[in-house]
Amino acid sequence: MEMQTSSSDAMRGKVVMVTGANAGMGKEIALALAGMGATVVMVSRDRARGEAARAEVESTTGNRQVELLLADLSSQESIRNLVGDFEARHNRLNVLVNNAGITLAKRTETADGIEAVFATNHLAAFLVTNLLLPVLKASAPSRVVTVSSAAHSMGKIDFDDLQGVNGYNEIRTYNASKLANVLFTYELARRIAGTGVTANVVEPGFVKTNLRVPFPFSLFSFMRGSAVNGARPTVFLASSPEVEGVSGSFFNVKGVATKSSTASYDEEAARRLWTLSAALTSAGQHDPSTGRVL
Repeated sequence: MEMQTSSSDAMRGKVVMVTGANAGMGKEIALALAGMGATVVMVSRDRARGEAARAEVESTTGNRQVELLLADLSSQESIRNLVGDFEARHNRLNVLVNNAGITLAKRTETADGIEAVFATNHLAAFLVTNLLLPVLKASAPSRVVTVSSAAHSMGKIDFDDLQGVNGYNEIRTYNASKLANVLFTYELARRIAGTGVTANVVEPGFVKTNLRVPFPFSLFSFMRGSAVNGARPTVFLASSPEVEGVSGSFFNVKGVATKSSTASYDEEAARRLWTLSAALTSAGQHDPSTGRVL
């Protein structure tokens, strides 16, 4: 399946949230979807950078339905405030793009006492998605697109040291968080089957972004592709009618559904990661009669 460029009004009437939207791929995703007519809610941690990006997206596309919401995705309180702010403005959400990600040279803990890369790259996507599931279900057909990486294939989830307390390594921690993105997506797809909400995960390629590239991979930085190209498979998954109803799949940089790593298909590991993530965030369980997060 080759990616096709959607028309300029393909997303008109749709509401989209993009995390990590003030720079790099996130901004390019927002630009593309706003250019298709979507109401785009850009999530940024920094107000000044976020507003500059929002203004750029609005002026470039001519779309006046471009909004900025602030959130520090390493903070669960901030995430819950983000969802509250969103629900105060909107009663529907057609696409959620979990794009935000970081890598850190040294182990750092968040305000919640959780290792920061795991918190930002995995738990944020887990919590944002779970909190927004009721509105996603009410807006069905709707989509959740989570940005992972080819690095997931080198990842390993160490359930005995999930937060790197006993030994932190930047590359290992990042790779594990990207594997967690895939495990989360597959488990989410299983749990929401039949609701009209789809969940897929995407590899953007080796892209020029603000994300720090650790040694020795930094030696190959000259090979990094553009953020525009990196955004394309995510935009495709967010907007294309070709993937309507497709769920629980891994898409490569060409927008083609393909196999992810062997470890990513471990359903027992996925359930265990979900349970632990729910415990760490007090989320992930729903009242089936109301759809609300417990």
